[in-house]
Amino acid sequence: MANHSTGLKAGDKAPDFKANDQTGKLVSLKDFKGKKLVLYFYPKDDTPTCTNEACNLRDNYALLKKNGYSIVGVSADDEKKHTKFVTKYDLPFQLLADVDMKIIKAYDVWGEKKFMGRIFDGIIRTTFVIDEKGKIEKVITDVKSKEHADQILERE
Repeated sequence: MANHSTGLKAGDKAPDFKANDQTGKLVSLKDFKGKKLVLYFYPKDDTPTCTNEACNLRDNYALLKKNGYSIVGVSADDEKKHTKFVTKYDLPFQLLADVDMKIIKAYDVWGEKKFMGRIFDGIIRTTFVIDEKGKIEKVITDVKSKEHADQILERE
């Protein structure tokens, strides 16, 4: 079984999106025009690997910002869960509540996964680096949760 991987690739126009962040503020792709955006998709708030990934981005946030990146996380968790996650780990970036999975499906990161011998459908951990004009610059499908900032900055 091949793991599902997004059909989007570098050079594609990033699909537009709109969703509320953990504070209830509406966020859309247009808000990042003229900026580089790291849009990362993860399965669930407050699970070990997702926490490692979020904390790695938090710990490298100043460096990522210095390099011109804005960071936005997306999962199917609701605003309340996001608020708890952000507060618990002091995350300095927005998490979008994609409860209806419109963004997840637009970015083609929903698919078959294998975990502890079980096969099920879920969010495939994937990160998109989107340039100032809304084009996908890079797609990271092999996300290393504890070295994710290095993958984004290409310092692996």
